[in-house]
Amino acid sequence: MSYQKLNNLLGWSCGILATLVYVLSVEKSSSWWDTGEFIASAHKLEVVHQPGAPLFLMIQNVFSNFAMGDVSKIAYWMNIGSAICSGLTIVFLFWTISAIAKKLVLSDGEWTSAKLYQVFGAAIVGSLAYSFTDSFWYSAVESEVYSMSSLCTAVVFWLALKWDARADEPDSNKWLLAIAYVMGLSIGVHLLNLLTIPVIALMIYFRRTNKVEWKGIAKSLGWGVLALAFVLWGVIQYSVRFAANFDLFFVNSLGLPFGSGVAFFIVLLVAGIVFGLYYAARRAKPIMHLALLSLSFIFLGFGSYSLLLIRAQTNISLNNYDPDNAFNLLSYLSREQYQSEPLFKGQTFDARPVDMTSGSTYRKDADRYNRISSNNRYVYDKEMLFPRIYSDKHTAFYRQYLNIPEGQSPSMGDNLKFFFNYQLNHMYARYFLWNFVGRQNDVPSQGQVYAGNWLSGITFLDNLRLPGQSHLSNSMLKDPSRNTYFFLPLLLGFLGILWQLKKSKKDTAILGLLFFFTGLAIVIYLNQTPNQPRERDYAYAGSFYVFAIWIGLGVVAVVDLLTKLVKVPAKTLALASSAICLLAVPTLLLKENWNDHNRSERMMTRDFAMNMLNSCAPNAILFTYADNDTFPLWYLQEVEGVRPDVRVLNYGYLQSDWYVEQALTDINESKALPLEFAYDKVKRGQRDGIQVFDMGVEGYTDVKTVLDIMLSDNQQNMMQLQSGEYVNVMPTKKLQLKIDREQVLKNKVVPQEWENAIPEYMQWDYNQNYVSRAELSLMGLLENNNWERPIYFVKQAPNDIFMGMDKYLASEGLVYRLMPVEVGQQADDATLINTEAIYTNAVEKFKWTDIKNLDYFDTDSNFIYDSYVQPNLYAQGLESLVQKNKLPEAKKLALVAYEHQPKEPKTMRQSYLNAILADTLVKVKELDKAKELAAKNIKAIDEKLNYQKGIMEASEGYDLYSIQLGLGALERYQAILKQIGDEGLVAEGNRVWSKYEQAWLQGS
Repeated sequence: MSYQKLNNLLGWSCGILATLVYVLSVEKSSSWWDTGEFIASAHKLEVVHQPGAPLFLMIQNVFSNFAMGDVSKIAYWMNIGSAICSGLTIVFLFWTISAIAKKLVLSDGEWTSAKLYQVFGAAIVGSLAYSFTDSFWYSAVESEVYSMSSLCTAVVFWLALKWDARADEPDSNKWLLAIAYVMGLSIGVHLLNLLTIPVIALMIYFRRTNKVEWKGIAKSLGWGVLALAFVLWGVIQYSVRFAANFDLFFVNSLGLPFGSGVAFFIVLLVAGIVFGLYYAARRAKPIMHLALLSLSFIFLGFGSYSLLLIRAQTNISLNNYDPDNAFNLLSYLSREQYQSEPLFKGQTFDARPVDMTSGSTYRKDADRYNRISSNNRYVYDKEMLFPRIYSDKHTAFYRQYLNIPEGQSPSMGDNLKFFFNYQLNHMYARYFLWNFVGRQNDVPSQGQVYAGNWLSGITFLDNLRLPGQSHLSNSMLKDPSRNTYFFLPLLLGFLGILWQLKKSKKDTAILGLLFFFTGLAIVIYLNQTPNQPRERDYAYAGSFYVFAIWIGLGVVAVVDLLTKLVKVPAKTLALASSAICLLAVPTLLLKENWNDHNRSERMMTRDFAMNMLNSCAPNAILFTYADNDTFPLWYLQEVEGVRPDVRVLNYGYLQSDWYVEQALTDINESKALPLEFAYDKVKRGQRDGIQVFDMGVEGYTDVKTVLDIMLSDNQQNMMQLQSGEYVNVMPTKKLQLKIDREQVLKNKVVPQEWENAIPEYMQWDYNQNYVSRAELSLMGLLENNNWERPIYFVKQAPNDIFMGMDKYLASEGLVYRLMPVEVGQQADDATLINTEAIYTNAVEKFKWTDIKNLDYFDTDSNFIYDSYVQPNLYAQGLESLVQKNKLPEAKKLALVAYEHQPKEPKTMRQSYLNAILADTLVKVKELDKAKELAAKNIKAIDEKLNYQKGIMEASEGYDLYSIQLGLGALERYQAILKQIGDEGLVAEGNRVWSKYEQAWLQGS
């Protein structure tokens, strides 16, 4: 068999093997974070969050058809789509490694079977190693853009190697044109692929020059960076900007329809490129001709964004930023809705704004574009170059992390310390080592010694960095998220780097540059703040891809090294070395990572979203806030058609005019919100933000009065600024809403036990210093809804979105329901508990399919259970039922809670809250279950406290909160054990308590 056929066969074989692993471990439904939005939008070809991924949506829509009309399988097949894209990435990685290895191996002479085995051994080991790395596998089994983005990067770099091998052939430029087209397509997936442009520029320089010079390298890299900037801003943004300005002229000046200027610009652009190609051909300008052809292919691929313009014109449910015209599309692509991070110069965290600059854009109105203010930015009194510590929201973290005293401003040294220690080390190097050395656990980390660190599995080395390792229990050592690779992938990769550096400095420089742009350059560009809501390793998978190439080359390095040490036939040595490396790296990665990457039994995301929707009464309005309480709900409504009567409103989006406009329209089976004010009152450029200015109004003011003042266009209801401009203000923070008792009773808004506690007015103090469109909409809803549609808020939302109405929020398990009830509850907290609703929801409505069965409870599902399900549904419900002496109901709820919990308590908080469950089981005479639960949790507490004790003995990095929870839980369990009456268990509880009481409470 020829080399080419064998190369193709083995490449496809590795890809198929990886795909099979992904298919076996793929999630059956939607998962956490963005996947719910992507699946819902792909199913109906809607518009996702900025800057969009239209090509990804269209391709995933194709995969959705394999569900054959079964809506419950659509998410599964879209996840399969990601698995296939990931498998194809491995195919191209195999071919990339074999091409590089072949080039370097053949530099020593002719082909031999031994060299053939080295090349293919390298490609097999390197490609399969990457297949089973932590970060890549995570993205491979969910419907997210990163798997398809990785495929684009893999294809582009493989095409670049194809060009490099054929650069002297007359038609070699076709490979560069193919690269341009794939890059254009990749814009419709994710922008990460564009980071290969400077690398390709350097590759072209090395291939075309006869003498490599530093000046030439710098020049080629400069051109590469300029080309990258041209695509990022020139193609993606300025082409749309030019189109928008053409449309502005055609509509406002010529009176032509919207879109006519865009059409003319496209015709002009095509004509210009065609003329440029004709001119370049006639004048024999090959570089110009190639550049224009490449630009044409980039624009052709970029054309996938036409999907957004087309679909935004229709009445789709998910229509982020409503990019139905060129100006909105420009804002969408520019991510105007999101705060941008300063890169070259910016404020420090303790800076104060001293001025504001503003730009402008245009808003599409009925028959013309109107100019509005846009991109308002503060000017600060303290700025520095290369700002890394700029977020005033994280001031306390910066000061604690950098040891900056209160009142002292940070220095450039502090700035660089944060960059190197936190952004580079914690937010990149840690992720890199996760993939090639090992991982301590999946606990989200901000640098704690017990959470989310890299770990090798070599005890004495790990003990040098991470205290308390000798105090780990068997369950901690067997935690599925604890993965140890003993440095083997890292060492093989380093061998590959050294071997390639010895063979070809040029090729090493190319891979090194690709590693930099897909890793460290992203760190610099993202400029991340601390306390990220999730780990961000997926963003750097491109650099891990490059390191996998070096892992492959490490196989060749091992063969070369052993050739000098042992006298074995070269062919045998190559085969044996490849086999050993295959076992030591890819097989080890597969073994270690399988149990925490296998999502085939997970259904927590779907269950949680389903239960949240089913918490709501018919035709309800549910205010959500973040990704994990919004996107899974959208998935269920848009794809599976679950509870389309519930209007799910993301409160953060509601601050934008386009989302308010959507709220004013019917969607699915949900009627428009009865806000009773026109969209024109809050359209972009109108009331973008209203300041609260307390005018000393006595008593409480009706919401309607305050709303009318804020929405008034009459200057008598406005405040005049020093500039002479009149602006709307909110004149008081004391608000009240008159309650129609008959309507409340008619619509069964409150449970029967509170029907006599309905007040004449709801009164509260507004809790913010400004009013956004979200608050205007909520006030409009309160005033005009008249309790006809139930209003709910998710538990995950911050108190800010409640507008100070916390006392009127009644817990119903996973959600709060707004209720006009006055029973003497405190004013600034949500203390009302609708016990009947919690019981009905938990016992009769809710379904959980996987919690009790999972050997590995992933970190996001565990967080949801730990933070919302267990405390708000079970613990709160049980305490309330017992307090009301409803023991039969308490028993049923306790049995449900007992049945639907993780196999083992993963956190100290779970053990603490399980004490409430155990106590209830005792009270309802379920002593065997109470005994089993108490024993399991005392054992878990003992293990966790013992670990913290080990940390304390070696450092100050112990978890004080966990220790306090553990000790508090032990106190509760001691009382419970006495009621159970098991002497052995009582003795064990006393032993554990005495052990840690002596360690912490007695100070010894």
